[in-house]
Amino acid sequence: MDIAELKRRLVLPVVAAPLFLVSGPELLIACCKAGIVGSITAENARAVEELAAWLDAIGRDLDRVAQQSGIAPAPWALNLVVRNDGSPRFAEQRALVERYRPPIVITSFGQPGDVAKRVHHYGGLVFHDVATMRHVEKCIEAGVDGLILLTAGAGGHTGTANPFAFVPQVRKIFDGAILLAGGIGDGRGIRAAEVLGADFAYMGTRFVATRESRAGDAYKALLISQQMADVITTDRISGVPATFLHGSIAMAGLDPDALPPLSAPRTPALPDDLKAWRDIWSAGHGVGLIDDLPEVATLVEGLRADYAHARDA
Repeated sequence: MDIAELKRRLVLPVVAAPLFLVSGPELLIACCKAGIVGSITAENARAVEELAAWLDAIGRDLDRVAQQSGIAPAPWALNLVVRNDGSPRFAEQRALVERYRPPIVITSFGQPGDVAKRVHHYGGLVFHDVATMRHVEKCIEAGVDGLILLTAGAGGHTGTANPFAFVPQVRKIFDGAILLAGGIGDGRGIRAAEVLGADFAYMGTRFVATRESRAGDAYKALLISQQMADVITTDRISGVPATFLHGSIAMAGLDPDALPPLSAPRTPALPDDLKAWRDIWSAGHGVGLIDDLPEVATLVEGLRADYAHARDA
């Protein structure tokens, strides 16, 4: 599959981002059935056996959808956190990639070159997270097919670059796929990403607030009640710059305006009973656009209508 074929198989140029502790097979399958790329991160499975069971279920369910409807669902993606330190867990995850052959592999952190070679061997695509031009240049050398530009306002681990500067500068040196991440929450934002020069919008926060996501009720309620001003970017919770909700920090018993300092580089000094992502929840700047908790199919239909209106205006 190449980028042109990927675009043809989607009803919208959207990739639903892999969400730590939130994306499960249910969310991925719902996204693919609705016509956008659904994804899951390998880190959400507690063991390689559980991940294999998920990948079995994903393949089986998407095949059933294709047989019943006569229309192939959108391609799906598996996210790998790349470890270049000989990690046995990563080696097992990489072996599952070669066994199940996800059409798209999204790589985060680390050097993606080895993964790219393995995925290209069976005809898949590799997209890698980047936040700076230095990261861009390294990933181009590694041979990835697409770059996920983490810009200011992206949920989770985030970047600081302005998309109006970042996208065109990357396009000057890269003719592969550009996926823009950062505060995109509606169809107009998807269209704006295209006008700017991106191939796909990379959306995370909006899909946390869906029926199929594994986020808890309290987390989903915060996504409706909190606004962009409630998104705090800090390294004090996960050890690296990431976005977290003010209300979630307060609910965890911490003062959002006086977070504990790092105890060592990349090491947050949180109480032992608190964990980033599990107990303190993330969102990007697009949180202010969320006012409901729809099923994925309903959300995608709304995005399509909004996108078409913006495109035809």
